[in-house]
Amino acid sequence: MQGLELLHLLLENIVDAAILLFEFIGVGIIIFSGLRGFWHYLHRSPETKLTLARGLAMGLEFKLGSEILRTVVVRDWKEIGTVAGIIALRAALTFLIHWEIKEEEKEA
Repeated sequence: MQGLELLHLLLENIVDAAILLFEFIGVGIIIFSGLRGFWHYLHRSPETKLTLARGLAMGLEFKLGSEILRTVVVRDWKEIGTVAGIIALRAALTFLIHWEIKEEEKEA
């Protein structure tokens, strides 16, 4: 039984570190994309909206990955419901952003 508990603790620590890493990468991409989109806006680039949407989509993909990893370490049904809600919202946002990217590419 001791070995199984040790493996469980190791898994939790690895997953927690991966969640933090994915969250950090996602936030970094969103911030960088926002700044890049603002730069394009200042220069009146026609690619502004598309550049920003692509960056937001990529950042949300990393954040969605972290939420999926979070499902590995949840312990009760309330946490599962919360994580499922977050996953659903982020998936919907990602879908809408990808739809907007396709529409912008059609116009270009």
